[in-house]
Amino acid sequence: MTYDTIIRGGRWFDGTGAPSAVRDIGIRNGHVAAISAEALDDSGCPQILDAAGKWVLPGLLDIHTHYDIEVLGLPALPESLRHGVTTVMVGSCSLSTVHVDGTEAGDLFGRVEAIPRQFVIDAVDRHKTWTGAEEYVQALESLPLGPNVAAFIGHSDMRTKVMGLDRATRRRRRPTRGEQSEMERMLTEALDAGFVGMSSQQLLFDKIDGEACRSRTLPSTYAGPRELRRLKSLLRRTGRVLQSGPDIANPLNLGSQLAQSLGVLRNPLKTSLLSAADIKANPHAVKVLGPLARMVNAMGGNFRWQHLPVPFEVYADGIDLVVFEEFGAGAAALHLRDEVERNELLRDEAYRRQFRKDYENRLGVRVWQRDFHDAEIVGCPDATVVGKSFGQVALDRGLHPVDAFLDLVLAHGRDLRWRTTISNHRPEVLKKLARDPGIQLGFSDAGAHLRNMAFYNMGLRLLRHVRDAHNAGRPFMTIEHAVHRLTGELADWYRLDAGHLRIGDRADVVIIDPERLDHSLESYAEEAVDCYGGLSRMVNRNDDTVNAVFVGGRAVFLDGRPTDLLGRQRTGRFLRAAHRSPALSSGTEDLAHVN
Repeated sequence: MTYDTIIRGGRWFDGTGAPSAVRDIGIRNGHVAAISAEALDDSGCPQILDAAGKWVLPGLLDIHTHYDIEVLGLPALPESLRHGVTTVMVGSCSLSTVHVDGTEAGDLFGRVEAIPRQFVIDAVDRHKTWTGAEEYVQALESLPLGPNVAAFIGHSDMRTKVMGLDRATRRRRRPTRGEQSEMERMLTEALDAGFVGMSSQQLLFDKIDGEACRSRTLPSTYAGPRELRRLKSLLRRTGRVLQSGPDIANPLNLGSQLAQSLGVLRNPLKTSLLSAADIKANPHAVKVLGPLARMVNAMGGNFRWQHLPVPFEVYADGIDLVVFEEFGAGAAALHLRDEVERNELLRDEAYRRQFRKDYENRLGVRVWQRDFHDAEIVGCPDATVVGKSFGQVALDRGLHPVDAFLDLVLAHGRDLRWRTTISNHRPEVLKKLARDPGIQLGFSDAGAHLRNMAFYNMGLRLLRHVRDAHNAGRPFMTIEHAVHRLTGELADWYRLDAGHLRIGDRADVVIIDPERLDHSLESYAEEAVDCYGGLSRMVNRNDDTVNAVFVGGRAVFLDGRPTDLLGRQRTGRFLRAAHRSPALSSGTEDLAHVN
């Protein structure tokens, strides 16, 4: 028997959590054809990789991205692939591009996901050929996809299409019967096309970009109970998933989101909710998240929190950071697009008084800890402040921390770069969350917040955490369990043909050097994005850690470098929920993709 690729002598993890073992793996026609404790016959095999001392894993899944725009202009999605992610999920947070046009997409994605609005408009207007879900799938598969792609359909996408963005973002405006029926038709079409479900959003500090509806919240936040109930009933009926984000300031909304998963006299609703995080602003909240999920599931629900299994460190240029949207003074500044107008506001003493009041207010639910002593300046034309916190600058200058911050923003604008860690800062709490069965490991936001954060390698960072604890004699979960949580567990819950590495499975494979699960995983890096006009975004760079990445049995990265296939031929495909995916024919997938 001949193979297209043989991976020799690596420690093989099958994605189920079963014990790992040293094995040879033979790949043929895009699938795993052999897993052997004995050396496989390599006669006629054109590619043989020595994986001795390495880990051979199923490709990782990223269940929460905003690649909806980037996949159109850069379908190789190399920033995820190079870190071992072979399946990404788009359509999160009620946002997708199945139905909206370019301007509407720009208004929905631009401010919420910190992707410059004009790039969104240009990408959608340039590439959109589809009018519905099935055509969208076909359009994606006409591109040279690097990883596999699965999708939610966005509630705000559908609502904007049927009602118009203005009506869809006005209080007390409800869809007509015809409009409601049209949304239900759109959702049914998407589920028939293999979408994993629908994403919605009730979080109130995600704001719309553009001019016409600027600073209103996303369309899905205006939906009434009847509208939501009818859409959710379609998900219940088909066993598909609702991804949602609650209004964290409203306990009743959070409670209803948990309760909706229950299946009393009806099918349970598979619900994935944002998010489980050890938030600095409220260190006690995380203690109830796991128990809440376990209680709901014990009562017959099917509920999961989403969780980023690494410290949530964010960077900002000036005042451009989404956390400022959660209080009035911050949102007022971000509402103003014109720099002159914004600066005039930042100088106003009445405005500063309100900002100081909001900053010092410790009541209510919040995401950002609002502590400028816990915010380090990492770049500024004034070199004397680099390396200091805004709080220290305030002490040096005899100012309130808010005034020190605003003065520096006025003086340097976006050339003032700073960082802070908002959540997931306590390693012991991260260990508990990582093994909690009511919590899914995801929420990278890959493809969004381009200047603010980079968690493309979050799976590798979890594996390092697990490996280091094991080596120190204080294990909190096995490496097999960690691999399962990043692969097979997610694929099985979302009903995707991914996440496993057994005979007959699609050969989405990652080879990792465990000795290079090191400090490079936390290093800072930036890279220009050609499809966004050369914009420099935050990325991760630890190319010595991942030795090889295969999608559908074809090598897309080797030794930290993309192969000639990437961006030229389609290796990934659209994964339809509850469907097996046949192998791609390597002889017919040579696509000349021109941006």
